[in-house]
Amino acid sequence: MRHNIAKLFGKRVRELRKRKGFSQERLAEESELDRSFMSGIERGVENPTLYTIQAIAEGLGVTVGELMKGL
Repeated sequence: MRHNIAKLFGKRVRELRKRKGFSQERLAEESELDRSFMSGIERGVENPTLYTIQAIAEGLGVTVGELMKGL
């Protein structure tokens, strides 16, 4: 299970991003992150820090709890 958490998180980010109608580039800008890093997060190859998770949640306009829901 532990090795799947990055992929599950990436899938959740992608789902919420698409719901908002954001491109990866737009979400990266809103979150103040690099677009290629955002791509890696969505693919589950990057391991985001708590700071990054908070930045993504803020970029999506959701709470960290909502972002992590279902993981």
